[in-house]
Amino acid sequence: MPIKIPDTLPAFETLVHEGVRVMTETMAIRQDIRPLQIGLLNLMPNKVKTEIQMARLIGASPLQVELSLVRIGGHRAKNTPEDHLLAFYQTWEEVKARKFDGFIITGAPVETLEYEDVTYWDELKRIFDWTARNVHSTLNVCWGAMAAIYHFHGIPKYPLKEKAFGVYRHQNLKPSSVYLNGFSDDFAVPVSRWTEVRRADIEHVPDLEILMDSKEMGVCLVHERKGNRLYMFNHVEYDSTSLSDEYFRDVDAGVPIKLPHDYFPHNDSSLPPQNRWRSHAHLLFGNWINEMYQTTPYELEKIGTGDR
Repeated sequence: MPIKIPDTLPAFETLVHEGVRVMTETMAIRQDIRPLQIGLLNLMPNKVKTEIQMARLIGASPLQVELSLVRIGGHRAKNTPEDHLLAFYQTWEEVKARKFDGFIITGAPVETLEYEDVTYWDELKRIFDWTARNVHSTLNVCWGAMAAIYHFHGIPKYPLKEKAFGVYRHQNLKPSSVYLNGFSDDFAVPVSRWTEVRRADIEHVPDLEILMDSKEMGVCLVHERKGNRLYMFNHVEYDSTSLSDEYFRDVDAGVPIKLPHDYFPHNDSSLPPQNRWRSHAHLLFGNWINEMYQTTPYELEKIGTGDR
């Protein structure tokens, strides 16, 4: 099934060009099924790029999905035109009366700040609490995952001596997990962060289960059974060029940065990088959506009530 997004959203033409099936409002109405309702709280500065990355993976599902774009109401985006936000986004205050089958909370370029120093931290805490009552399954990504696991369990983040940056081998620790169905034992995942959460802290919380990790980069994916949450600390959603975009941005700005690990062929930044994580990104999102479909109540209003 295709993903339902506004016809005029910039991501629409990009996804069509890539072969991702998208649908219009008219097409969706003709299908006599309930589409899964997924919200995307986009905290990234370049919202258009993140929309495309997430919609690409959600749109690969065989199920019909309606994607709603959500933003923090009390924060002004610097790198996304205001008319784009007004046309395609709702603030969380505007959607908080709704129920969602799934909700994605992205990363944000604020990870070196203490959580309490982030300007929208109070609103984000309210959103985290709201997801517990109004969302069937939440997928938290990178800083969003660190912030969520801190909010719900008090697990801190630790600064790194240098940026964790590149493509690293990861291990499948729980092949029986529904979220890792079809995963290889060993696979590549892009990493781009200045902080980390630590295994020892996570293992002290009985409801948390580590699904993926890396010998070099530590914990990657955690599942919380009771809260029905996933915490993804790295970036399976990244485009082929996302790390190179970050690298050349820092080089042009005179910011000290090392070549991303195991990313450019032969460590030659003049060569185009190869994407070695795309298939597992699609697997993870497909498994998440399938598990959501299998377990979410058919009647949206029953989400958060414990009824099926």
